[in-house]
Amino acid sequence: MSGSVNVSAGRPYLAIPGPSVVPDPVLQAMHRPSPNIYAGELVEMTATLIPDLRRVARTAHQAAIYISNGHGAWEAALQNTLQPGDRVLVPSSGRFAIGWSEMAEGLGVETEVLDFGTSAPWDMARIAEALAADTAHGIKAVLGVHVDTSSSIRNNIAGLRQLLDETCHPALLMADCIASLGCERFEMDRWGVDVMVSASQKGLMVPPGLGFVFFNERAAAARAALPRISRYWDWAPRANPQEFYQYFGGTAPTHHLYGLRAALDMIHAEGVESTWTRHAHLARTIWAACEAWGADGPLRMNVPERPLRSHAVTALRMGSPLGTELRMWLEQNLGLTLGIGLGMAPSNSPEWHGFFRLGHMGHVNGHMVMGLLGGIETGLKALNIPHGTGALEAAATAMAGR
Repeated sequence: MSGSVNVSAGRPYLAIPGPSVVPDPVLQAMHRPSPNIYAGELVEMTATLIPDLRRVARTAHQAAIYISNGHGAWEAALQNTLQPGDRVLVPSSGRFAIGWSEMAEGLGVETEVLDFGTSAPWDMARIAEALAADTAHGIKAVLGVHVDTSSSIRNNIAGLRQLLDETCHPALLMADCIASLGCERFEMDRWGVDVMVSASQKGLMVPPGLGFVFFNERAAAARAALPRISRYWDWAPRANPQEFYQYFGGTAPTHHLYGLRAALDMIHAEGVESTWTRHAHLARTIWAACEAWGADGPLRMNVPERPLRSHAVTALRMGSPLGTELRMWLEQNLGLTLGIGLGMAPSNSPEWHGFFRLGHMGHVNGHMVMGLLGGIETGLKALNIPHGTGALEAAATAMAGR
């Protein structure tokens, strides 16, 4: 830091939208010798994870665990319900919807992508038109990303179910909740979702390595009708194992399971609905500061309308190269790491350096968010980036609930 001491020593703060901050109880639970994978406490503990995962997903239906990231959960959902030549409809508001569609294409599934850009939510009228036009019901599934981590848009999953019902379309409704599970209100059964995918490294507060697929009876029937399915990706033995190894298609991810047990204990001690409320409150605090900074200067929120913004991640625009310069200064001088502007511009273009993201998901509280915002204001001042005044006061007022 020019003209002052370096203050980056101490515990760094990884404020990216996943992997999120791992709580100390989760780290402590994972810091242990390897257990027996054939009998004993691990086997008994794993049986307790499934009902607690279902409580977070708000479903009475089935759950399967995969040793994977979110991309693996994407593939598992597709492998268990579709076959080459099937069609899917993919409304897109960011990079991750495109990524799921590309995964489907790689499996021989035909995709119809409705691209609404990176700053707007789904146009429900256009989706309704696409469903109504499919009179032969060739579309077998609709793939909807609840929160697109790249753009920070929160989409209307319940609205998709309403469109399917209104058009009497039998397609499965699949929801990607990788960035939203444990952070945003999501009601799998109440919203009529057939398949939901998530992963461990965001709202569930566990290091990357576990993927989850929740599925109902309609989705199970689709899997039963397939002529063949990969032995590894098959969710049937994972959801209803006759032997312990079938939960995971082989050796259990032992230490991740101990971490997941600790994380679920924390979530249920707080209460799932309370986690939603906390994330919403912290998000509004962040928005208050960002809106104040943006009143005078280049910083802009990627999603202008508050009701459309995620409570777990905030995408911001500042113009190239200011986004990258701010991120680098904060990491090098304050020990604060912000997220890159993933999917907002080609990574090899100059425009890519004009975006960044804030992750506020999982194990995050008030003083962490206020520290994050104070750090950003410090960086704006250090780099002489024009910005509006009163951001921290606005954030403090929002945090205080005034």
